[in-house]
Order: sequence, then C-alpha cells, then structure tokens
Amino acid sequence: MRFYLIFLILFTFSVSAVAAAPPNILLICVDDLRPELGCYGVGYIKTPHIDALAKRSRIFTRHYVQAPTCGASRYTLLTGSYGPAGNDALFRRAAQMKTQPQAVAPSMPEWFRNHGYQTVSIGKVSHHPGGRGGPDWNNDEQPEMPGAWDRHLLPAGAWKHPRGWMHGLANGQIREKVGEMPVFQAEAGGDEIYPDGVTVPEAIRQLQLLGQPGEKPFLLAVGILRPHLPFGAPKKYLDLYDNVELPKIPHPDKPKGKTTWHNSGEFMKYQRWNRNPNTDAEFATQVRRHYAACVSYADASLGHLLNALNDSPAAKNTIIILWGDHGWHLGEHAIWGKHSLFEESLRSPLIIHYPGIEKPGEATRAIVETRDLFPTICELTDTKRPDFLKNRDQLLKSLRDPKEIGGAAVSYTGNAQTIRTDRYRLIQHRDGSTELYDHTTTAGETRNIAADNPEIVARLRRDLDNHLKPKQK
Repeated sequence: MRFYLIFLILFTFSVSAVAAAPPNILLICVDDLRPELGCYGVGYIKTPHIDALAKRSRIFTRHYVQAPTCGASRYTLLTGSYGPAGNDALFRRAAQMKTQPQAVAPSMPEWFRNHGYQTVSIGKVSHHPGGRGGPDWNNDEQPEMPGAWDRHLLPAGAWKHPRGWMHGLANGQIREKVGEMPVFQAEAGGDEIYPDGVTVPEAIRQLQLLGQPGEKPFLLAVGILRPHLPFGAPKKYLDLYDNVELPKIPHPDKPKGKTTWHNSGEFMKYQRWNRNPNTDAEFATQVRRHYAACVSYADASLGHLLNALNDSPAAKNTIIILWGDHGWHLGEHAIWGKHSLFEESLRSPLIIHYPGIEKPGEATRAIVETRDLFPTICELTDTKRPDFLKNRDQLLKSLRDPKEIGGAAVSYTGNAQTIRTDRYRLIQHRDGSTELYDHTTTAGETRNIAADNPEIVARLRRDLDNHLKPKQK
C-alpha cells in the first residue's frame, strides 16, 4: 500500500510537471501568400493541410502586415515594432546594434532565447534565407539578427547557396539573368526538385531534435518560400488546377488619380515571352494557375511539418502560428505583385493554434496587425513582456474571443502610410495628398472619397500619426 501511495504521488507530480511545462512555439512564415485558402472561403484553392490546421485554430480574416515587402514586414514580426520600409530593415537594425547597442530592443527570438527557449530558424524567416549577408547570403560574419538564434540554417542543396535558393527553379536552376528565368514553371518530380523540398526535411529533422522530455522549450521558425516568384512547383500541384474555372479578377483596371499603383516591376522583369497579363487574359489565367500550384505546394510542405510535429513528444504542448508576410495582387488594380498600399498587398493569412484554445475553428473579423504577435506569444507562453510591448492586447483579445472587435492596422512604404479601420482605409502620401476608401460600399478601394469627406480624413490622419509615434527611423 505504501509503495502504491509513493508511486501515485510521483506519478501525479510528473504529470503536473509536464502539464506546467512552457509551451513550444512553431512559427511558420509563408512568402507572398494571399488569404485565398479553403479555410478563408475560397473553394477552388487546394489547401487541405492549412484547412485542417484552421479547424483547430483561430482564423484571422482581417490581419494586416506593416509593410508590403518581405524584409520590412518580417522586421515587424521579429521585433514587435514599426520600422524601416525596405528589405534591408533588419540589416539596418544589426548595424545599429554595433554602434548603439543600448538603443536597440531585443528581437522576439532573442527575448525568448534569453528566457529559457532554444531558438532555431530554417529557410526564409528574416529577409535573407538563413539570416546572413554577403554576396551569396552565407557570410557568418554578417548576421541579419545578431543574438537571435541558437541555429539559423539554410540547406541550399543543388542551389549552392541561400541567394541561389531564394530565386531558384527546378533541379538547382539559379537566377543569374532575371530576364532569362521563366516567371513560372512546373517540372515533373517530387517536392525535392524545388527549393522548399530541401529545407522542409531539415525543419523536420530539427523538430525531432527539439522538444524532447526534459529539454528546454523551443521556438522553431520555419520559412516556406513558395509562392514567392518565380512561380515554380512540381507539376503534380499544377495538375490540381487543370479543369478548375478561376473566378474573374475583381476591379482589374488601373486606378485613376494618385495612388500607390506601380507597374509590377518585380514580376515584369522575368521571362514572360513578350506577354502581359494585363492585356492577355489567357496568360493571366496561366499565371494565376501557377500561383495556385505554388500555394498547394506550400500547403504540402506545411503538411509534412505538422505531421512530424504530431508524431513528436511536443505535439500536445506547442503553439502553432501560420503567418503570411504580405499579400499579392493577381491582377487587381492592374498589379501583379505586392508593394502597394491596397488591401491585396497588406492583408495576409494569420492562423493561430494553442493548447486549450476555446472555440477552435471559428474565424474572427477583428482587425489585427503583425506588430502584436510578439506580445501575444509572450502571453500564451507566460513569458514576461518587454516594457515596450505593454498595453498591446488587441490580437490576444480576439484570439481568445472571436467576437471581439479589433481597432486599426497601420502599414507603410517609403512614400506613403495607411490606416485600416473597420470601415475605411486612409492612405496618406508624402506630398500630403490622400486617398480614402469606404469598405462598406461595392466600390471598395476603387473610388477615392477623400475630397468629399474632409472630417473623416482629418480624424484618420490623427489616428495614423498617433499610431506611428513610436515608429523607428
């Protein structure tokens, strides 16, 4: 009897200790991913693994990034701060750490590393895959995020180095002359013939090393490259869309007046065989099908990773965050790419699962922004927040209660800033001109009503300025 009581006490203690262990964090960053997924109500897109994750998570249907470009958006994700608008944002921060270390707040991975977590990144998490500078982005002496990671990895495989991997096509093809590289491609073969097919297996290997009983909790950040340009994915994913009728492109015309429209330079510089999707409907459909194929390839990559997590000891004690670094125009406003301040560039998927989540699978229409992921993760892990993250609970509130109504989201480029509220989007240009759009109308972001609504413009300008007061220069 005595032995039984001792055993019961020890067993209860061990179970309690496991239950009280800090949760792990699996952060999955997907490049250029539009919120066009099955779980977002878009039936023709084939994303079974993302949809399955969504059924046990909170889906944010109005999540906005801070900048419509990879580097600046990831800066906000990884620092919890508004920051520079360019792709060099994190390298600028790294340079400041050398000259003014006391002026630079710790990054999210650095904060968790200093609070007992193992931190590992694989793929494109910061702007440079693997998180290094140099001509081929593999120089250990030029970290993009000093002090952030215990390991930051980019197995480049046949693509030789991170720069080659970043814009690679099938079987090790590296972008040397961009005008000679096809804007889309679908070669027959397994997942491994395209870049994500060599990094995801490494992410799985790292997952198997982490989260073992008795080990530190982990923050594992995995960057999935597709659907970033060029649109290359194994042909089996393109085949999914052979007989699928795509919906019409909404508001496909170039906007009038001063806007953040651009000529889709990132897209147009690739080999397009002298075809323009704005004037060639058949070519536009081809582009959209190849983009969809890349989304399904990304979904399969996520599926491999989540299956490995489900088979690991960390399965029941891991927070999972799926985050898109920005949206992507597929012909809306006659843009093929990101870099605008329209809804298509700034709205991206955000799906969060955590142990014990209430009302799993329910979506929230609360307006939230990437900046508040850092404090939210601190709360979910019971980790102390840095002082500069206090009083930022909007995302957390809507995560816990999908009926919670969000406030506003701020975004910016180098030449303009915007604020999105439940009803309006205001865009303020550097020269003082403004755009105002009413999202309760069918016109949406095609009719600028700023001239007719000076009081609303003035109010939203004040709100925008108040939000951006802490913005780092």
